[in-house]
Amino acid sequence: MLIKSGERLRSTVCETEVVVVRVGSPEVDVTCGGAQMAKISDSSPRTGEPASGLAGGSQLGKRYEHPTGLELLVTKAGTGSLGVGAEVLTLKESKPLPSSD
Repeated sequence: MLIKSGERLRSTVCETEVVVVRVGSPEVDVTCGGAQMAKISDSSPRTGEPASGLAGGSQLGKRYEHPTGLELLVTKAGTGSLGVGAEVLTLKESKPLPSSD
């Protein structure tokens, strides 16, 4: 699926919704729970459940990243794990605040 920054996606197997913050490659297979995510405007119903081993969940307000440069922001948490193909995305570490001395 072709994606671009600012685009909203939703899971087809759970409640997860995300915003694309950064795109490494515009042609990428973004998944949640092992199933390809759909654009938020897609009205197809949710079907099935997250695949076994891909039900780690996503945390509201957290950013997930992939080594290719893809970065997603979770706007609605769900039970499926975010991924690119079969590879699960990692939770992006927060940057430490500067000292206020």
